[in-house]
Amino acid sequence: MRSLVAALLLVVTTQSHALSLGAEEFAASRQLSCVLAQDALGFLSEDEYADQVDEVLGNYDAEAGDVIYAKALGYFDGLMFGILERDQSAIQARLLEYSGSQACSRHVGAHYTL
Repeated sequence: MRSLVAALLLVVTTQSHALSLGAEEFAASRQLSCVLAQDALGFLSEDEYADQVDEVLGNYDAEAGDVIYAKALGYFDGLMFGILERDQSAIQARLLEYSGSQACSRHVGAHYTL
């Protein structure tokens, strides 16, 4: 029984550690969420998107990159909280506000014209 409990604790501890981020990884996930917002707005070409994702995740191994990407997707999804999926104008407004915020202005240059 003790061996089973110890094994379960080891698995849970390992998995929770894999989902936690240090300060550098947290900053990368925020930066990546800005890239996702720019892409959702249609401001990035396919190549620009790939280049910016690579710029953010290029220094991380695949596992860390996956965790950072998952956290960025979660943050991005949280931006849409409370907005109906069919309300495209509200989605657009929220993404424009976020991509123009100070959080993104340091990370992603705007690639669009009005």
